[in-house]
Amino acid sequence: MAEYMITYIGGDKPSSPEEGQAHFKKYQEWLAALGAAAVSPMNPLKGTATVNPDGSVSESGLTGMSGFTVVEADSMDAALDMAKTCPFLDINGSLEVSEMVKMST
Repeated sequence: MAEYMITYIGGDKPSSPEEGQAHFKKYQEWLAALGAAAVSPMNPLKGTATVNPDGSVSESGLTGMSGFTVVEADSMDAALDMAKTCPFLDINGSLEVSEMVKMST
Protein backbone atom coordinates (compact mmCIF):
# COMPACT_ATOMS: atom_id res chain seq x y z
CA MET A 1 0.00 0.00 0.00
CA ALA A 2 1.31 3.46 -0.88
CA GLU A 3 1.49 6.51 1.37
CA TYR A 4 -0.02 9.82 0.32
CA MET A 5 0.50 13.27 1.80
CA ILE A 6 -2.60 15.44 2.09
CA THR A 7 -1.33 19.02 2.26
CA TYR A 8 -3.50 21.77 3.79
CA ILE A 9 -3.37 25.10 1.94
CA GLY A 10 -5.12 28.31 2.96
CA GLY A 11 -8.32 28.06 4.93
CA ASP A 12 -10.21 30.60 7.00
CA LYS A 13 -9.19 31.30 10.59
CA PRO A 14 -11.93 30.64 13.16
CA SER A 15 -13.87 33.74 14.16
CA SER A 16 -14.07 32.61 17.79
CA PRO A 17 -12.53 30.00 20.10
CA GLU A 18 -15.84 28.11 20.01
CA GLU A 19 -15.78 27.96 16.22
CA GLY A 20 -12.18 26.71 16.35
CA GLN A 21 -13.11 24.00 18.85
CA ALA A 22 -16.09 22.90 16.74
CA HIS A 23 -13.89 22.63 13.65
CA PHE A 24 -11.20 20.73 15.57
CA LYS A 25 -13.84 18.26 16.76
CA LYS A 26 -14.89 17.62 13.13
CA TYR A 27 -11.23 17.15 12.21
CA GLN A 28 -10.74 14.61 15.02
CA GLU A 29 -13.87 12.73 13.89
CA TRP A 30 -12.53 12.65 10.31
CA LEU A 31 -9.21 11.23 11.51
CA ALA A 32 -11.00 8.64 13.65
CA ALA A 33 -13.03 7.59 10.60
CA LEU A 34 -9.77 7.10 8.64
CA GLY A 35 -8.58 4.75 11.38
CA ALA A 36 -5.26 3.02 10.72
CA ALA A 37 -5.07 4.59 7.24
CA ALA A 38 -3.97 7.83 8.94
CA VAL A 39 -0.33 6.95 9.55
CA SER A 40 0.77 10.50 10.48
CA PRO A 41 -2.46 12.34 11.23
CA MET A 42 -1.72 15.74 12.74
CA ASN A 43 1.19 17.81 11.45
CA PRO A 44 0.38 21.53 11.71
CA LEU A 45 3.07 23.97 10.61
CA LYS A 46 4.03 27.25 12.26
CA GLY A 47 6.64 29.94 11.69
CA THR A 48 7.43 29.18 8.05
CA ALA A 49 10.43 30.84 6.38
CA THR A 50 11.72 30.50 2.83
CA VAL A 51 15.38 30.14 1.86
CA ASN A 52 15.77 31.75 -1.57
CA PRO A 53 18.23 30.67 -4.30
CA ASP A 54 20.59 33.53 -3.38
CA GLY A 55 20.67 32.35 0.26
CA SER A 56 18.50 35.16 1.58
CA VAL A 57 15.62 34.26 3.89
CA SER A 58 12.03 35.48 3.66
CA GLU A 59 9.94 35.33 6.82
CA SER A 60 6.99 33.62 5.12
CA GLY A 61 6.15 30.65 2.96
CA LEU A 62 5.43 30.65 -0.74
CA THR A 63 2.55 28.17 -0.77
CA GLY A 64 0.30 28.99 2.19
CA MET A 65 0.80 25.42 3.42
CA SER A 66 -0.44 25.10 6.99
CA GLY A 67 0.05 21.40 7.66
CA PHE A 68 -0.28 17.86 6.36
CA THR A 69 -1.59 14.38 7.06
CA VAL A 70 -0.04 11.17 5.72
CA VAL A 71 -2.42 8.34 4.84
CA GLU A 72 -2.04 4.84 3.43
CA ALA A 73 -4.25 3.97 0.48
CA ASP A 74 -4.47 1.44 -2.32
CA SER A 75 -4.50 4.13 -5.02
CA MET A 76 -4.51 7.87 -5.70
CA ASP A 77 -8.28 7.65 -6.19
CA ALA A 78 -8.69 6.14 -2.71
CA ALA A 79 -6.50 8.87 -1.19
CA LEU A 80 -8.51 11.53 -3.03
CA ASP A 81 -11.73 10.03 -1.66
CA MET A 82 -10.29 10.37 1.86
CA ALA A 83 -9.35 13.99 1.20
CA LYS A 84 -12.79 14.84 -0.19
CA THR A 85 -14.30 14.14 3.24
CA CYS A 86 -11.81 16.31 5.18
CA PRO A 87 -13.46 19.17 7.13
CA PHE A 88 -10.62 21.50 6.09
CA LEU A 89 -12.65 22.00 2.93
CA ASP A 90 -15.48 23.42 5.10
CA ILE A 91 -13.28 26.40 6.03
CA ASN A 92 -12.43 27.25 2.40
CA GLY A 93 -9.11 25.45 2.49
CA SER A 94 -7.67 23.48 -0.41
CA LEU A 95 -6.02 20.08 -0.23
CA GLU A 96 -3.22 18.75 -2.39
CA VAL A 97 -2.76 14.99 -2.45
CA SER A 98 0.64 13.61 -3.44
CA GLU A 99 1.92 10.06 -3.56
CA MET A 100 5.05 9.77 -1.47
CA VAL A 101 8.03 8.04 -3.06
CA LYS A 102 10.16 5.84 -0.82
CA MET A 103 13.84 6.36 -1.47
CA SER A 104 16.57 4.02 -0.35
CA THR A 105 19.48 5.52 1.54
